[in-house]
This record gives sequence, C-alpha cells and structure tokens, in this order.
Amino acid sequence: MGTLVSGFSRPGAAVFLLAENRLLREALLRILSKKDDIQVVGAGSYGPDMFEQIVSTHANVVVLDSVAPVLAEHGVVRELHQLNPAIRVVMVGMETDEAIFLRVVQAGAVGYILKDASAVEVARTIRAVAAGEAVCPAALSFLLFQWVARYKPAIPSLHLKNRLGLSRREQQLVGLIQQGLTNKEMAGRLNLSEQTVKNHVHRMLRKVGAPDRLSIVEVCRNEGLNV
Repeated sequence: MGTLVSGFSRPGAAVFLLAENRLLREALLRILSKKDDIQVVGAGSYGPDMFEQIVSTHANVVVLDSVAPVLAEHGVVRELHQLNPAIRVVMVGMETDEAIFLRVVQAGAVGYILKDASAVEVARTIRAVAAGEAVCPAALSFLLFQWVARYKPAIPSLHLKNRLGLSRREQQLVGLIQQGLTNKEMAGRLNLSEQTVKNHVHRMLRKVGAPDRLSIVEVCRNEGLNV
C-alpha cells in the first residue's frame, strides 16, 4: 500500500505523504523531491498499517489529503501524536470552509494548505511546520484569532495551567501516563532523564491532589484535557 523512498540523507523536513489520491501523492512526490532541504521518506494511502509505515520512516511531518480520518472519533492526528508527539501534521488540498478549518486545528493539525496552493507554498509550509511553526491561509488567520479570543477559557493548556498549575510538559506527561507508560518509557519518549520524569509526576500528584498516577489522568480529563 505504501511506498518507501530510500537513499536520502539530506537535512531538513522528513515527510510522509499520506494521501488517498494517488495522483496527488505522485504530484507532491515530484514537487518535494526537488527540494534539497525536504526529504520524502515515504508515501501511502489510508489503511490499517499506515501508522506502522509512518513510524518506520521516522518522519517528522505527515501530509494528509482528507479531513474525514482526522475528524473521526479516534482521529489520525491524535494517533500520530500518541506514537510520537514530535510529528507535525499538514492538511493539503483543503477548502476555505471555516467550520472544517477550526475542527482540523482543534484536532491538532499545524499546517493547512488550500487546494489552489502553489508548489512554492506547499514547500514553504512543510519547512515551517518542521521548524516548529504553524501555518494557515491568510484568509483564515483572522478567524483563528477570533476563535481563540472567544473561547480561550476552554483551551485545555491554559485552563489547566491556571486551575491546576500544570505546566505544558506536565500536561504532555498526562497523555503518556494514560497510555500506561512507565517513567523510563516516558523519559525515552521525551528525551528526558528518568529522574526528571519522576520529579514531574510527584509534582503533578501534589498539584491535582491525586492519590495515584491514573487519578491524575481522570482529574485532567474532568477538567477538559483530551486524553
């Protein structure tokens, strides 16, 4: 189902193209393969083994062409973030539909490219998200500012910081605890020392008033964190 593109050693974004449309996959592959700082490490369509393919390529950017799997109950973006929090998701070939755009952002995508975008815009977006930035069309950026201003009390990271005192790192650990990872496994996932993770967990127990690790997850879920 997937195509692994090997023999590359160039620096920059490592991209996996996850697209149902074969013509789009091939077009993106042709475009991106010409960029010295973008490495297409794999390509495939949606299916049961897509996550295994993506993980095996060590991609840090995944390009998607369909909203449906992203917005499903157990969406693609959430699964990718659980596999590797460092993966950045870019939606390509999208519409200017405001409701869909906001739902995709809430799902966790950090790049949104409209269907009439140029090859230059696609490459620029991939470079930006690989560098830790978020990109959306200018026509939709004002809408995003409006949404944040209107619903900021409901944003989990800010809410949990203000109400429970959990830092961003501690909130990140909540999701890993929910997966059943040990301190050692969480340390490896986040490139931290095991002792650092242990210290974080002890502080989290104190902050939320939880008797054990799993209770931390339950408290945070009740406060609106999507875990």
